[in-house]
Amino acid sequence: MNNIEIHPFEPCLPKTARVLMLGSFPPPEARWSMKFYYPNKTNDMWRIMGIIFFNDKTKFLTNNGYDLPAIIDFVESKGIAMYDAAYKIIRTKGNASDKFLEVVEPTNIFAMLDKIPLCRDIVTAGEKSTELVAQLINCKTPKTGESVEFTYNNTTYTLHRMVSSSRAYPLAVEKKAEQYSILFQKIGLL
Repeated sequence: MNNIEIHPFEPCLPKTARVLMLGSFPPPEARWSMKFYYPNKTNDMWRIMGIIFFNDKTKFLTNNGYDLPAIIDFVESKGIAMYDAAYKIIRTKGNASDKFLEVVEPTNIFAMLDKIPLCRDIVTAGEKSTELVAQLINCKTPKTGESVEFTYNNTTYTLHRMVSSSRAYPLAVEKKAEQYSILFQKIGLL
């Protein structure tokens, strides 16, 4: 029987966060290059951020992984909160693929939103995280590049579904960055 895994990282919830980015769940620890979100060296998220904000896809890369202090400074200064849509999972195939993640317990997104009162936008990176969040907030699952609004505690939020930053998603990193750039301009991060 496969083991239940509990999310290994604390939520990154800067007090000034205006957006909450949610992936699905970290890959197995053997694939990590750092102890933070999107830790797999082959994942494109930090290249996407480098392209958008610094015109340099290697901005957050080091010889053996990622520049974690620079990444933390960056997300805190930009007001980007980060976590994942699943809190407890079972890997049915033992790999990082979302297709083989069985969610045992989703993340309590509302508890996170309570801690970041300036946040009005949730960004999901990929199908699995979007489906989980849509179920939690009881709304339809938006298509890639689209968004839906929902209300929590008399506040209106927008859920944005973006392309996956995984290399398994068949789109060049520069094209992924273009799509994220459009969203970040729309929500005021750029």
